[in-house]
Amino acid sequence: ALTAFGAERGHGLLDVAVDPGFATNRRIYLSYSEGSSSSNGTAVARAELDADARALSNVTGIFRQSPKVASAGHFGSRFVFDRSGQLFITLGERLVTSERGFAQDLMRDHGKVMRITVEGQPAPRNPFPAGAGAQATIWSYGHRNVQGAALHPASGELWVSEHGPQGGDEINRVLPGRNYGWPIISYGQEYGTTTQVGEGTEKAGMEQPVAYWETSGGSAWTAGQKSSIAPSGLAFYTADAIPQWKNNLFVGALAGTALWRLTLNGNVVTARERLLAERGERIRDVRQGPDGWLYLLTDATANGKLLRLEAAP
Repeated sequence: ALTAFGAERGHGLLDVAVDPGFATNRRIYLSYSEGSSSSNGTAVARAELDADARALSNVTGIFRQSPKVASAGHFGSRFVFDRSGQLFITLGERLVTSERGFAQDLMRDHGKVMRITVEGQPAPRNPFPAGAGAQATIWSYGHRNVQGAALHPASGELWVSEHGPQGGDEINRVLPGRNYGWPIISYGQEYGTTTQVGEGTEKAGMEQPVAYWETSGGSAWTAGQKSSIAPSGLAFYTADAIPQWKNNLFVGALAGTALWRLTLNGNVVTARERLLAERGERIRDVRQGPDGWLYLLTDATANGKLLRLEAAP
C-alpha cells in the first residue's frame, strides 16, 4: 500500500504514467507526496494494474526525494518516458524559503529533473556520473516547481512548464546537466512585494526560458490576469484532427484559469493565445488523445471536469 501525505494544495497523488511495454507487463508508475507534516517529499512507486483495471499488485517503491523536509508544497511532479524508455521525474524545490537555495545543490533532490530506469537506478548517459560530486540521477537542476512536461515531437527533448513565484512562470527546454537558475535568477518577484527574486534575470552558466510570463504590467502580460498564471499540464499537439494547431504547444494555467496555445518556429515561441478564459476554470492537465482531440482536466474542490476540445463544425 502507498502512504501519501495529504490530498490538497498540491500534495497527495501527483501523476500516473503507463509503461511503454504496458501491453505485456501491465506496469504503471505513480508519484505522490510521502511522509508527515514534519518530514515529507515526493516518492515514486511502480505497480501492475490487474486485468480488470480495478486493483494494483506488486507495488514497489523505486524512488524517494531526499532529504525530506517540513513543507506542504512544491512536490512537482510529472513523469515523461524518453524515447529510450528511461523515466523523467520532476521535483519541486519545496516552497520553504530556507530550502529554496538547495535547488542549486547537486547532492540534494530539491528543484531537479531526475532521469531513472524503471528499476529506480540512475539512467544510462545521465550527465553526472558516479563520483562527480552530484546525484547520478540528476538530469538538470535550478528548477522551482515543474508541473508540466512533454517530449518535443521532432527532437525528443524534454520541455517543461514551471511555476515562478509572483510572476516569472516559465517554459523551459530541459537539456542534460544544465542549470535553470532558481533562485539565483528569475523573472518573478517575492510574494506581496515588487522585490526581484535573486540577482536578476540573467547570469552566465544559467539557462534562459523559451517563454515566460512577467508580473502585471510587463510587456508579455495580458490585461486582467493575475500576477502568475501557475502553469500546469503541457502537451505538443501532433494530430491532424485540428490541422491549424498542429505542432503547437499547449499549457494549462491554474491561477490564470485558461489554456495557452503557443506557436513555435523550431525552439522559438513566435505567438501565444489564451483560450477558454471565459470558463474561469483551473486547467490542471493537458493531453492529446488517441482520437486526435485535446483533453483537459480541470482542478476544482467540487465538480472538476474532463473536457474534450474538438474542431468547430
